[in-house]
Amino acid sequence: MSNGVLITREPVVNQQRAITANRLVVHAPNIATALQAIDTQREYWPTVHPVFISFGRLVPTAELLDWQMPENALVEIPAQALQYPQIQDLIHSLKDAGVPLALSWFQPGAAWPADADCRFVLADSRKLATPEGAPGLPLAWGLADIPAFEAAVARGYAGASGWFFLRGVTPSRQLAPSHAQIVRLLNLVRNDADITEIEHALKQDVSLPYKLLRYINSAGFGLMVEVQSFRHAVTILGRDKLNKWLSLLMVSASKDPTAPAVMQAAIARGRMMEILGAHFFEKAQLDNLFITGAFSLLDVLLGTDIDVVLDQMNLPDAIRDALLNGEGVYASLLKLSIASESFLPDQLRGQCEALGLSNEQVSSAILQAVAFADALSFG
Repeated sequence: MSNGVLITREPVVNQQRAITANRLVVHAPNIATALQAIDTQREYWPTVHPVFISFGRLVPTAELLDWQMPENALVEIPAQALQYPQIQDLIHSLKDAGVPLALSWFQPGAAWPADADCRFVLADSRKLATPEGAPGLPLAWGLADIPAFEAAVARGYAGASGWFFLRGVTPSRQLAPSHAQIVRLLNLVRNDADITEIEHALKQDVSLPYKLLRYINSAGFGLMVEVQSFRHAVTILGRDKLNKWLSLLMVSASKDPTAPAVMQAAIARGRMMEILGAHFFEKAQLDNLFITGAFSLLDVLLGTDIDVVLDQMNLPDAIRDALLNGEGVYASLLKLSIASESFLPDQLRGQCEALGLSNEQVSSAILQAVAFADALSFG
C-alpha cells in the first residue's frame, strides 16, 4: 500500500490443532491509516473463520469507535497499554458498542476491566509458562514446534497462534503407498494419458474422486456449473487446469487429523503466488505458481523429504528449482509468500521492494489467499 501499510498473517488453532481463527497483523504508521487500509480491502476479507486484528506495536485509539468493523473480527488490546486511563475508557466504550475484544501479550496482574468481556488472551509462552489469571480463553504464542505446543496445552493453554505446527516433524525417506498412488495420478495427467486410464487410477482410492469434485466445485473455484465426474471436469477445465486441482489431492493426502492447518497454509501460499504472479507471468504459468506454493509444505504434510516426493513426479523445472534449491523464476514469489507468515513485516517489505510490488497488491493477495484456502474446507 502506498501509505506504508502491510499485513502479515498467522493461524489460531485449538488444542487439536484445527484452525479456529485467522490472525492478521496490520503494520501501519497509525491506527487511522491501518483502518483505512483494511477498508480498501473489504471485498477480499476472509469470512469463514473469526479474524483477530492486531495492530502490531501500535496502541489502539478512539478511531476504532467510528469504524465499521468486519462482522467476524476481534480487536486486540496489548496488555502494555492497559496502564493508560484512555485505554481503559476505550475498552469500556468498545464493550458498549458490542466490539469483541482480545488481550495480547498477557502477563499476570494485567489490569483488564472486570466488567468487560475478553474473548481470548494471547501470551508469549516463552515468558509465561502457565496462563493462570487470564481473563479470557488463553492462547500460546511464540511456540518453537509441535512438542512445545503439546507442553503448553498440558500447562493450561487452550490453543495457540502461530506457525509452530510447521516445525518438529521428522521426515522419512520413503513415500507412503497412498501418496505414491496420487503421484502416479498426477504423472498420468501431465503425460496426457488416456482418460480411461486416469479414471482407473483415480478410482483406486474411493476418497479421491469425491475430494477432487469437492475442490473443483468449491466456492473458491467459482464455476457456473457443477462438475459431475472426472470426464466432465476434463471437458470443462481442460487437462492443463486439472493439474492445479489434482495437486490439492496431494496436499490433502495426509491422514493426520491435525493436518488441515498445514493444508490451509500450503494452499494460501499457492493462491498468493498465483495472484501476484499475474503481474509477471503469462496466464499459462499461473497454475504452476499455485502448485509451487501448495507443494512447498509437502514434507510437513506427508512426513517425507521433499526431494523424495519430487523425484517421483513429472514437474516443470521451474517448480523443482524453487522447491529444492530456492532458485529460478518462481523462487522470489515463494519467498514472498513465506515472508507474509512472519509476525514482523521487515522481510516481507524487502521482498515487495525487490519485486516492485506495492504494499497494497501484496496485502490484497494475502487476504484473497486466506479466504480461498478457508473456503476449500480441508477439515
